[in-house]
Amino acid sequence: MRINVVGRNIEITDAIRSYAEEKIGKVMNHYDQIQSIEVILNVIKNPSVSNSHTAEVICKFISGSVNAQESAESMYASIDLVADKISRLVKKYKEKQITSSKTASIRTDVVKEAEEETVTE
Repeated sequence: MRINVVGRNIEITDAIRSYAEEKIGKVMNHYDQIQSIEVILNVIKNPSVSNSHTAEVICKFISGSVNAQESAESMYASIDLVADKISRLVKKYKEKQITSSKTASIRTDVVKEAEEETVTE
């Protein structure tokens, strides 16, 4: 799995890169089908904007992707917020994949009904 950290209007230091990789890397514990994660860190340099630090995460799976974006007063806070949010979204995506794969098709439903009828007779 790759974690790609990109900065817009900000120079990505080693400390920010390692912090983002550490926090976002914990998402791998929830689901093993993740192909890559892209972290986009953005700073709005307007002093009138209160939450000027934005972190966006795009988590790509084999069969889709999940996006999350959060803003805060500092870059570390926005990374924390988006890490929590993407963790919840990945868990939800995993549960959807598991429940959709457990649903039976029409063919298996018909076979099960036929087996139940022969057992009850």
